[in-house]
This record gives sequence, structure tokens and C-alpha cells, in this order.
Amino acid sequence: MNLVAGSDTTDPFAGVIGQPEAVARLTKAADNPVHAYMLLGRRGTGSFRAALGFAGLLLANAAEVNAVAVNAAKAGDDVDPVAARERAIRLAVEAKHPDLTIFEAEGAALRVSEADAIIKAGLRTPVETDRKVIVVIGVDAIEEAAIGKLLKVVEEPPPSTVFVLLADEVPPEIVTIASRCVPVEFGPVSQAELEATLFASGVEPKRAKMAAAAAAGDLDRARLLATDDALADRAELWRSVPDALDGTGFKVCTLVDQLREGMDSAQGPLEVRQATELSELEARVEQLGERGSGRSELVARHKREVRRLRTDELRFGLALLGGVYRDRLVAGPDESAEASLVAIQETAENLIRNPNEALMLQALLLRL
Repeated sequence: MNLVAGSDTTDPFAGVIGQPEAVARLTKAADNPVHAYMLLGRRGTGSFRAALGFAGLLLANAAEVNAVAVNAAKAGDDVDPVAARERAIRLAVEAKHPDLTIFEAEGAALRVSEADAIIKAGLRTPVETDRKVIVVIGVDAIEEAAIGKLLKVVEEPPPSTVFVLLADEVPPEIVTIASRCVPVEFGPVSQAELEATLFASGVEPKRAKMAAAAAAGDLDRARLLATDDALADRAELWRSVPDALDGTGFKVCTLVDQLREGMDSAQGPLEVRQATELSELEARVEQLGERGSGRSELVARHKREVRRLRTDELRFGLALLGGVYRDRLVAGPDESAEASLVAIQETAENLIRNPNEALMLQALLLRL
């Protein structure tokens, strides 16, 4: 764990790059927190890492206050407030603190049963001090029936509970929840910062540049793309679509199949990593048994990662398609290109609804 220069405290925001304003806001907020915050931005912009760091600061402040109170109330060996702070931050950023609970939907959206679990966790008494933190990932994907339940507990949590909700954006369905939270925005990480981070981690310059350009400000995706040998081929395939279209449904179906095959290949690096994680879990199960192994959680996370990767690939491809039509508009007025850009934008906006991949692409290409 990195340490803050010139300080003896653990850095809660180590690994969050390109987000100085968000980090500054969260650092200040930890001194006098309110009941709920909403961190807005894709996970790869650092919002989840920042949520853990923020939780670390909240729990560290409570631990320090608790240590001082214990020292004042008893004789004997003093509790070290600095050590208490460092321990709280370390455990929080590792997602292991007993007063930090993290929720993420097992499926495509937070269900009523999961909202009920969040409510129970929020009402539970803290273990170590007088504060607990509930982090909810992907609150912008929530079933309609669960919205009211989550709203109630976020609006009126116990004094000991701080909610940290994560969302890519604020769709109309969760405006009421968002209005009860202090917003902290995480914009896309700049291409230069992504490139520099990849290069510093040992990625060769040309590959780092290509991965950073294709990552759309997402550090997690940039790291994955840096291991993807087929990235350039997929980019060229998407760019070739406008010229390949001939007005027939057969060609549309053929191109959609090719695009989806490219997306399948993009899963390669992710599947390699997931296979390693599953193999490590199997080894632990063989030694310690199945009980408490975390298999269901790992399988659910792997499914979310695949879904997120394919959505990212679609965003990547739609951006490349849009670039082709924008280039045509630069060359001169083109009503067809304008209409195509509208269709691409509408398709990109609909991705949040988890549409059927093949049908969505077919409908788009028929409009181009």
C-alpha cells in the first residue's frame, strides 16, 4: 500500500488517477460527512477505487476518535490513533473492513431482494466504532419495484450509516434517489494519463497509445485492451461497415455476425484472467472445502465483467462508426450522414437498457 509523501498515514486514493477534483471533494467531505453520496462515472474512471478510499477515510476518522476516547477512559496501554487510522484505511481499500459492506447486483439490475439486503445492512449496528459505510455499485441499473425501498433507507438512514452509491449516470428512474445524495463526478481519464499509466506499467509505447485511444477514458478497459492483440483488426472492421453496406438484409446480417465474432474474440484476455481466478478458487476448495469459498460471488462477478466488456466493445464500435460519418460531414453537407449519426447516438443511449445485441446491431445497420 502506498503512503502519502511526508505522512505516516496510508493513502486512501492510491490508484485513482486523473481525478484530482473528485478526490479533493471526497477528502474534504470525510471530515464532516452527510448521510449519502453518489459517485458518478464509469468504474474504470476510478469511482469504485475512490469509493473504497472515501470509506477508508470515514472509518479512519471514526477509529481515531474511538481510540482517543478509549485512551481517555482507561488506564494502561494507550491505543495508537495513528495505527487505528492506518488499519481502517488499509482494510477499507482492500474491501475487508467489518464496517464496510459492498453491494452489486448479481444480474443485470438491482432486484427487490437485493434492496432488502441493503436496507438490513444499513440498519445494522456498526462493529468497531459508531460508523459504517454501505457502498452500492450500479445503482443506475435498478428494478422499478426496488427504487422506493432504496430511496427510503438512503433518505433516512441511521445516524451511524453513510451510503456511497455508484452510477455511470443518472437516468430518470433514479432522479429521486440522486436528489438525496451529494454528487461527486468522475469524468473520463484523459488519453495522455491512460497512456502514461500503461507505459509506466511496462506496456510498450505503440500498444499503450492504441489501448488508451480505444478505452474512452476507462483505465480498467485500457489495461485489458493493452493485452489484446486483435484490437486494431476490430477497429478496422467497425470502420469498414459503412462502405460494406449494400442495402440488403443479407449483408446486414453478415456484418452483424462479423462484428459479434470480433466481440467474442475481445473476450479472450478477460477469459484468460477469469480462468486463472477460477483455477485458484478450485485449488482453495480442494484444500479448505466448498463452504465459504465465494464461488457464487466469483461466478456472478465474471458474468458482470463479460456483460460490461461487451457493452464497452459496442460503445467503442459505435464511436468508430460515428467517426466515419463525421468525416463525411467535414467533406461537405450530407443528409444521409447526419441521419446515420442520429441513429448511432440513439443506439448508444439505449445500451443502458441491456438490449438484445444482435437485434440492436441489425436495427442500426438497417438505418445507416
